[in-house]
Amino acid sequence: MTKLNELNDNAGARKGRMRVGRGIGSGKGKTAGRGQKGAKARSGVSINGFEGGQMPLHMRLPKRGFNNIFAKDFAIVNLGAVQKAIDAGKLDANATIDHAALKAAALARGGKDGVRLLAKGDLTVKVSFLVAGASKGAVEAVEKAGGKVDVIEVVPAAEKAKAKKGTALAAKKAAAKA
Repeated sequence: MTKLNELNDNAGARKGRMRVGRGIGSGKGKTAGRGQKGAKARSGVSINGFEGGQMPLHMRLPKRGFNNIFAKDFAIVNLGAVQKAIDAGKLDANATIDHAALKAAALARGGKDGVRLLAKGDLTVKVSFLVAGASKGAVEAVEKAGGKVDVIEVVPAAEKAKAKKGTALAAKKAAAKA
């Protein structure tokens, strides 16, 4: 019967690391298995993508486009998908449809800045939306079906912080004058 305190690996299953640079008698002394001189013999210098002084490929290729750091991240929802969800019973047409409801119905993925409604597809049910944005066509289609679209203004966190800082600063100055 094997006991827990007697469990161990088979002999030779775990090999210890080679200690390099410990004298010529060890077999890995002097250059420690790194050959001789040059960037590859040094620590942390072997540069990935280095082409021996020639301009590297990643620098020869042209740069294209840019990333807009101020771009809004909307979850895009089409009216046709909303109609399908209502028909399937995933959404309640009588309640106001907002970001949370669309997320629960698995229609809105991501979208830290809210939901944007687009006019692709047909809407036949009277529905009320509360979204961060909507295209002209989507608003017209919803109103044609008898519903309405309320667009909420999403204030970015940075602007909220700036406003809060401004009010705190004003309060501080007022307290200093008093």
